[in-house]
Amino acid sequence: MTGTNDTTSRKTSDGAVSRRALLAAGSVAALLPAVSLAGAAPAQAASAAGAFGPSVLADAADAFDPLLARAQQLLTGGTFDPADPDFRTALTALDTSAAALWQQLDRSAGRTVLWPDLSPVTAPGSFGQSYTRLRTLATAWATPGAALGGSAEVASALVAALRFLHDTAYNAAKSETGNWWFWEIGAPRALLDCCVLLRGEVPAADLTTYLAAVDRFCPNADRRTNSPALAETGANRADKAVIVALRGLLGRDAAKVALARDGLSDVRDGGRNSLFRYTASGDGFYPDGSFVQHDSVAYTGTYGNVLLGGAAHMIALLSGSSWAVGDPQVSVIYEAVERSFAPVLFDGLMMDSVRGRAISRERSVDHVDGAATMSSIVLLATGAPAPYAARWRALAKGWMERNRTTPYTKLASLPQLVCAKTLLADDSIPAADRTTGHFVFADMDRVVHRRPGWAFALSLSSRRIAAYEAGNGENLHGWYTGDGMTYLYSGDDLGQFGDGFWPTVDPYRLPGTTVDTRRRADLGTGGGTGTYRPANAVAGGAVLDAQYGASAMELTAQGSTLRARKSWFFLDNAVVALGSGITASDGRTVETIVENRSLHANGTARLLVDGVRRPSALDRPADLHRAAGWAHIEGVGGYVFPGRAALHTLREERTGAWRDLNTGADTGGSTAPVTRRYLTLWLDHGTSPSASSYAYVLLPGASPATTAAWQLSRPVHIAANDANAQAVEARRLGLTAVTFWQPGTAAGITSSGPASVLVRRRNGSVSVAVADPGRTQTTLTLQLPFAVRSVVSADDTVQVTPGRRPVLTVTVGGSRGHTHRAELR
Repeated sequence: MTGTNDTTSRKTSDGAVSRRALLAAGSVAALLPAVSLAGAAPAQAASAAGAFGPSVLADAADAFDPLLARAQQLLTGGTFDPADPDFRTALTALDTSAAALWQQLDRSAGRTVLWPDLSPVTAPGSFGQSYTRLRTLATAWATPGAALGGSAEVASALVAALRFLHDTAYNAAKSETGNWWFWEIGAPRALLDCCVLLRGEVPAADLTTYLAAVDRFCPNADRRTNSPALAETGANRADKAVIVALRGLLGRDAAKVALARDGLSDVRDGGRNSLFRYTASGDGFYPDGSFVQHDSVAYTGTYGNVLLGGAAHMIALLSGSSWAVGDPQVSVIYEAVERSFAPVLFDGLMMDSVRGRAISRERSVDHVDGAATMSSIVLLATGAPAPYAARWRALAKGWMERNRTTPYTKLASLPQLVCAKTLLADDSIPAADRTTGHFVFADMDRVVHRRPGWAFALSLSSRRIAAYEAGNGENLHGWYTGDGMTYLYSGDDLGQFGDGFWPTVDPYRLPGTTVDTRRRADLGTGGGTGTYRPANAVAGGAVLDAQYGASAMELTAQGSTLRARKSWFFLDNAVVALGSGITASDGRTVETIVENRSLHANGTARLLVDGVRRPSALDRPADLHRAAGWAHIEGVGGYVFPGRAALHTLREERTGAWRDLNTGADTGGSTAPVTRRYLTLWLDHGTSPSASSYAYVLLPGASPATTAAWQLSRPVHIAANDANAQAVEARRLGLTAVTFWQPGTAAGITSSGPASVLVRRRNGSVSVAVADPGRTQTTLTLQLPFAVRSVVSADDTVQVTPGRRPVLTVTVGGSRGHTHRAELR
């Protein structure tokens, strides 16, 4: 797949899922039992009719039971071969977790808690996690071949435990305290899953009281119960829709199931918060592939993943029934797989730049969230139109087959394995190559550059998009994650950011950042979550031919006078990083971090500086190379310093704990020490610098010889790097890329105002791409330094006056930082 950020949606058919579509999915669809509506009664009440397809008040045995059986199979996987090594591994993992929980479960008559570490049970985090643990036990009880499977003792204990939680902590008479999420999403979802799995064991009277509790705290997917004026959006709406659907099925209430389905489309408010629409502000999917939650956080990999999973679950659960999801705009979810998720998945890893505060969760590192996303995509494919499904399965197969470091089959649950193993065994499905291209997600201040062997992600922030989110004890050290942090992904080191990186990396020296070295207080130690949005307008960039990019960010550091103008230029095999106007007056040292590479627990990767091997001893003082021309890290690539630079290097061993980053009620990390080795490269701008600058080039995967040759031949010329503009010329490519910080001329191109500009000349043609990443202007005027005779094509927003010094007038107002294009001759 080759990337672009074309904001025009492709027109595709997306009607209701037919029996033929389910059959075409092969064994994957076998996970979803067919729903027979034979004998179903005709519609009997207008209130049960939804906006996107009829809702039938059917006889219980004809409508509800098959869907409940399907809901159970989505939890257990149904039938599988326990002798298969992969299934055996997953079953063993389930047995191990369930056995520990069963052994520790307090089953005494006078108990006050179910597990001693979840006390008091009346605390939202405690009863919420108690329901989650009961779901694990219920899953083990309902799974064929599991050690606790079918045990009468276990069933009796689970029924009693559910009753205990209801009577003690979670019932319709209670009022919300603490974190609303446990009351309205966490507890009710786990409770209803338990009821699905134990529906032949839970007494009818008990079920009635449990459903009443759910009705109290999650009556619909539309509103926040503890704040009724607040409409639910994004992932929270998807979660609540699943809860309401399960409540309707268990209560045999057709109107509730219809309400759940219509909640996906926000029928109540005319589609304003529909999951199946693109948004231009706030939460949800954007046409450029961005996904935002909490109004200002780039969250594709966490909340976007939850939304995708919820939508896939609802579509799969209700397909073939009279409540099937039939909103014609469901194609927004289908498009999101390739537009939003594929660019930020690298061999099954979910990029940390779009995971927000989840980077601090020990049990949800990049490969875990990546596996969850792959599972949702494969599940969604069971009910999607054939062209979508075929492409997604090929993508998923490629991700799964390439990742040998953290194999998907070792991460997946039993129901996920049922789908995955069918996919992997199907020779008719090719494994897709890695996604390549350049992606500017202007609506969430993220950039991704992908080449066949590597990928590079850039995390920016502005007055629109938060530099970080922290709260409820999560992401305590996220200070600089949105200040231009860079992530280099390589197929040779898929564990770089998922193997103990966050508790051990120096949080003051994140790659790509320019930082004031002051010590910081922990973030997010109180209740609730909060974000920090800096004052700068500029963050984003332009993309040319879906292959090259120019991005920029004006850094306004939090709690410091530090200011800097930072640009990145993305080429075929290189990323050029420039910084200028680096100024501060706080009396502290300012640094730019070129790289901070984890060597894992025992790594000894060789470091060369100008061809000389540096000492491999750990924890010796940092080295200063006063006029370094290039450096090379074995297994990573090269770093070139045009004009040479005073480079500091440090090889060290660092120890931390996940608890240092996350003390959350249900996500808190362990206190066990984690130790990793690092190679750090940085540039020191001195104390309270004035108009300092930097320039370096990353050559991912390059050999030492290639790096040295690059430094000597200088195939990329830095044409400007000051407070007015930053520009590079890649002459072999015919490419010029410029960040204009103000009106002026650089590399022969003149701009009337701040802009990101790329111009490429080849074979008599000229390609131009321009964006206003600060969103501060109405029009931009560009003048090119060479003759143009005619216009081949141009966006409606671009007017061209050909001639010896052609002029392009670009209407950038209202375009939200997106790229405008023209092809000239």
